[in-house]
Amino acid sequence: MSRHIPEWVIETQGLKRTYRLGMTQVQALRGVDMRVAPGEFVALMGPSGSGKSTLMHLLGCLDTPTAGNYRLEGQDVSGLSGDQRARIRNRRIGFVFQTFNLLPRLNALDNVALPLLFQGSVDDVRQRAAEALARVALDGRIGHRPAELSGGERQRVAIARALVAEPAIVLADEPTGNLDSVTGAEIMRLLAALSAEGRTLLVVTHDAQVAAHAGRVVHLRDGQIVEGGQRDGGQA
Repeated sequence: MSRHIPEWVIETQGLKRTYRLGMTQVQALRGVDMRVAPGEFVALMGPSGSGKSTLMHLLGCLDTPTAGNYRLEGQDVSGLSGDQRARIRNRRIGFVFQTFNLLPRLNALDNVALPLLFQGSVDDVRQRAAEALARVALDGRIGHRPAELSGGERQRVAIARALVAEPAIVLADEPTGNLDSVTGAEIMRLLAALSAEGRTLLVVTHDAQVAAHAGRVVHLRDGQIVEGGQRDGGQA
């Protein structure tokens, strides 16, 4: 039976996040309306303090909003418990971080296999991890630990790990931030190729050259979307 494809992978309405710092309340997000369709490649940009990291944490189910709604593949995840959000993260969201976040004692294959192991009842874990590494052209490096890999290779391992569970969306936070310009361009070409295959991607970046690979750029300022909230370029 084929899996139902929702109209929107990501849909937020009036998303707000307020933090308390001592006696002060900081409004990190001030009502974000945003939609991302299946297969879209979206870049999220904004100056420091614009709210892009807060928004990514909410979209990645790492945090919950103060107000508003967030639907992931049609499911309202705004008010889920910590355990429920952890299950969503493990099964439906892939993460790629600036600092790679690989476990140094594990080789590439075992690092990629971790999301499947956390699911608990997945068949052919090592085969699926090897296939994910092959997708990022690292099938010849599966036995190498992170210290034996270049920065670009480490990020490819991180991308393979993000893809191995076939998530609804891959969230990448400054994926080229720790790489030189040539290696960073290679990583972005890889992400663009994955997008061309139908993978839904959202990349947080401050780099216009990175954002240029995306099909749409969403700009945030002062906790609000000021441009690109939906595919026609207007506010969602």
